[in-house]
Amino acid sequence: MADQEDEGEGEHRGSVGRRADRRWSELLQEVRVAQTGVQILLGFLLSVAFTPRFARLGDFDRTVYLVTVVLGAATTGALIAPVSVHRLLSGHRLKPELVHMAARLTALGMVLLALTLGSTLLLLLHVASGLAVAVWVVAAVMTWFAVCWVLLPTWIRRHAERTRMDHR
Repeated sequence: MADQEDEGEGEHRGSVGRRADRRWSELLQEVRVAQTGVQILLGFLLSVAFTPRFARLGDFDRTVYLVTVVLGAATTGALIAPVSVHRLLSGHRLKPELVHMAARLTALGMVLLALTLGSTLLLLLHVASGLAVAVWVVAAVMTWFAVCWVLLPTWIRRHAERTRMDHR
């Protein structure tokens, strides 16, 4: 498991340590998926400024572009931060605290990712089809993200808790 040697307890770690190890491993897998998408998106966004069409963008589109690039960079920072936090805390027997902070940073990264995707869509759809269509489509996509990323997991957790309570 990650950090067992660093934590100095090996096989004798308690349930809190084993749970932190498991949560850390799961979190890393989740972050890897999100990071890949963010890196591809940010690479695309950074290249846009060097295309001939960029010079013809209006003020609104340039502002949306700049906001989008900053959101993409912030997303990248939030999703890479758990690695830095881990590196700085490794060996200090703070795995549960590390996992807690990394989970918060990852959640923040997911919010920033949704905003980055929404603003990217706004920019692309505004250029391709006009502001009215872009706003409606972005609103629908952001609602979809909220349903998939927040409402559905919340509903599943509450349903599972009610089921557990009914079986007691």
